[in-house]
Amino acid sequence: MSEKRTITLYHRIGCHLCEQMAASLYALQKELNFRVELVDIDQDEALKQRYDVDVPVAAYRDEVIFYHFFDETMLRQCLQEQVTGE
Repeated sequence: MSEKRTITLYHRIGCHLCEQMAASLYALQKELNFRVELVDIDQDEALKQRYDVDVPVAAYRDEVIFYHFFDETMLRQCLQEQVTGE
């Protein structure tokens, strides 16, 4: 069995869009075989400066997949490209 891939969700506490994106990611993680890593940008000044007005931000291997709103099509495309491209 292959190792699970990691989608990093850059978020902040109290952000309703962040909570919605996390819920959407969790709903698909078993089907698409990935794990979710939550990173609170307010705990890291560099991340806060980088993503302050863009959260939530979903990234895979340090590449942004989408921000602000969950995009299932983009997530599936990203993970499929990783399967076929590896």
